[in-house]
Amino acid sequence: MKAAADAAQAAEGTLQDVFTAAAKGFLNAVGASSGPLYATALLRAGKAAGPRASMPRAELRTVIAAMRDGIAQRGKAEPGQKTMLDAWAPAADAAINGQNVDAIAAAARRGAEATRDMVATVGRAARLGERSLGHPDPGSISAAMLVEEICNAMKAA
Repeated sequence: MKAAADAAQAAEGTLQDVFTAAAKGFLNAVGASSGPLYATALLRAGKAAGPRASMPRAELRTVIAAMRDGIAQRGKAEPGQKTMLDAWAPAADAAINGQNVDAIAAAARRGAEATRDMVATVGRAARLGERSLGHPDPGSISAAMLVEEICNAMKAA
């Protein structure tokens, strides 16, 4: 995530430019499946944010939902399968329902923690089967962290 944050901070221009730079930074730094998933999410966020220099808080719902949709489409996953989508889906729902940034971040954290009680059914973790029970999904934990950072940035703006 540091590579994405560094790339975003170095970017100049519109929010779309910043999200695109973050996507490229993430893709260059992270391998495995999470790199393309996060890159897709960040590119979708950029498209949703559009060519503006700042984003009104009301638009956060569009950005978070776009990120969730990008991850779902790229990963071909659904909530409840013990993936990062288990954090993104409740965060997007909270955003769409007009909840404040603290509630959006809390929804992502709750979704990530809920994966502790799930058995992984897709992705590499599916090979663990029942052994995945009792452990939170690492992708969902990282997703909750990213949602929280986006929400913190909105509070600071």
